[in-house]
Amino acid sequence: MSQHLRRTLLALALLPAVARAQGQVLKSSLYDYRVVPVVDGLVNPWSMAFLPNGDMLVTERPGRLRMVRGGKLVEQPISGTPKVAARGQGGLLDVVLHPAFATNRYVYLSYSKALADTGTLTTTAIGRGRLEGDKLVDFTDIFVAETRGTSGHFGSRLAFDRAGLLFITVGDRMAPPSGNLEAHPAQDLSNHHGKVIRLHDDGRVPSDNPFVGRAGARGEIWSYGHRNMQALVIHPVTGDVWLTEHGPQGGDELNLIKKGANYGWPVIGFGVNYGSGSAIHAGTRKDGMENAVHVWVPSIGVSGMTYYTGDKFPEWKGNLLAGGMSGEQLGRFTVDGERAELAETIVRRQGRIRDVRTGPDGYVYLAIEDRSGKPTPIVRLEPVKR
Repeated sequence: MSQHLRRTLLALALLPAVARAQGQVLKSSLYDYRVVPVVDGLVNPWSMAFLPNGDMLVTERPGRLRMVRGGKLVEQPISGTPKVAARGQGGLLDVVLHPAFATNRYVYLSYSKALADTGTLTTTAIGRGRLEGDKLVDFTDIFVAETRGTSGHFGSRLAFDRAGLLFITVGDRMAPPSGNLEAHPAQDLSNHHGKVIRLHDDGRVPSDNPFVGRAGARGEIWSYGHRNMQALVIHPVTGDVWLTEHGPQGGDELNLIKKGANYGWPVIGFGVNYGSGSAIHAGTRKDGMENAVHVWVPSIGVSGMTYYTGDKFPEWKGNLLAGGMSGEQLGRFTVDGERAELAETIVRRQGRIRDVRTGPDGYVYLAIEDRSGKPTPIVRLEPVKR
């Protein structure tokens, strides 16, 4: 083998998987497709939001909100964003637009916020500001979670329902799953650890939330008993709320979220303690606790998810597309009422998928991240005729 050929093969081996896939025709059960780069040079991209004109907002976890305009990454970040505690899993996280963004220009951000009365503790915060040009104006927190943790399990996914109410995921902040499991913070309604939150768009608590008026309970809570929820989508027709959440070592879950329901963490589940593999849970089922619709064992490091509503892959319409980071995969779920079944794994080994969105052009967009913070791209899936 020549020295030139050795160098070429070495260079190809060192290329990111997504770069090696450029130009290749990849196959799923229903479509052939290509992975096409949209924009490159992002550092730990966490979330994407499309503006009405087709431009895209992207959060970078270190604390920057970026604009992709005309297919190019604007050099200067959007100004006016909050100060974030960018350590561990924390930083600038989700971004969504208000349903009436075209008239009010509100952009919502979730982020890890340092607690002023501590040296290192943080919580999950949600704020909003008006996008004017390349800056956010009058950014204000509308919700600061009653949690305390260091650098992990912030949850932080956001989604608006058809009535304009905002759903928020808040992780369990890595509270240890030991001792009396039913006394774990995720099982305690007096805090926000491991909870789904439901609010009006300005942070007010809806009067029909399930725990409003209950002594010792937080009125913001919609559901509880969660671990670290990394995807949140709402069905555009039925209004059903779906999320994925990380299990520990094993036991990632897809859950259908019901008003006031308990999803069992850490009392029930399928995961085990890291390293030792010792048992965590009392079992996998318990009366009064909801069962997961789908469980990944081993875990895939669930991440972003979208309802596919586009026209480029018509046979995927109405399906859930759920990403994985450690699994470097994108799964397609068919949905029938309260049932969802994993039909296939569409994408494999294209990098750590952090977010998944249906673009206004009907393509599927993936934000790819690198654990060490190397610049990575946003790509999209484009069908190829068979």
